[in-house]
Amino acid sequence: MKLFRKVAIVGTGLIGGSIASAIKRHGLAECVVGVSRHKETLLRAKKKGMIDEGSQDLRIIKNADLLVIATPVRTIEKLSSAIARIIPGDCIVIDVGSTKEAIAQRCDKAFTRYVGTHPLAGSEKRGVAYAEAGLFKNSLCILTPTSKTDTKALRVVKKLWRSIGADIVEMSPSAHDKMLAFISHLPHVVAFCLMAAVPATLLRYAPASLKEATRVAASDSILWRDILLSNSNNIIRSIGVFERMLSRVKSAAKRNQAKLLERIFRDAKFKRELLDGYRNRRSGGRR
Repeated sequence: MKLFRKVAIVGTGLIGGSIASAIKRHGLAECVVGVSRHKETLLRAKKKGMIDEGSQDLRIIKNADLLVIATPVRTIEKLSSAIARIIPGDCIVIDVGSTKEAIAQRCDKAFTRYVGTHPLAGSEKRGVAYAEAGLFKNSLCILTPTSKTDTKALRVVKKLWRSIGADIVEMSPSAHDKMLAFISHLPHVVAFCLMAAVPATLLRYAPASLKEATRVAASDSILWRDILLSNSNNIIRSIGVFERMLSRVKSAAKRNQAKLLERIFRDAKFKRELLDGYRNRRSGGRR
């Protein structure tokens, strides 16, 4: 069932390319076009059948009835005015940024039918080479409507994400940013710092546990710099909570407090098993 005549994807990388590919696979649009700074990206996306046409010129998005902004968070804010001058007023606009409050404030002003979205899918890899239509299957997508959100546009966006495999959760942009500071942004900061702390001369001896614990440290540094700056107050708070926990472990080790260390590690193990349970239930079937 076609939901759209023309879908335009601004930023045909991992997430943008995967959205384009999923829309094509499920027959949700008559035409999908892509925009990228890099000609090679567009050629690859077209060769893989993700888009029908691609351009480095924003004017290709003209007459789109769905516009997906899949660029880094600070670029989303910068592009909103230019995009608004090209697309029709009734075009539905979504973004896939990892932070929402600052973006929502800008996009609510720029677009009459804006809906903030954040698919919790992807990896430390980036680029259209890693994009795939099944990326969002059994994933979670957070929608962040505001008091200005068009209700009909919201219904269409829900149908879009469900059609490509994602489950939906709604919350305010502010609640989103506070939550993501703990469940996504803090883990990335910790992984970056852990890798920065390990002497390079020791890496040849590192066990698999270091690689597993720091997988996301291979993520794009500029992308994550922008995410941190866009959600700095919430991330600073989450770092403070982590610092206090690390300080407890350090103090317990200094004082030889075996029972306290055991309790901290046991509680962490329980939460880790709880996390596995949630993820297994999500992948085991649709809600």
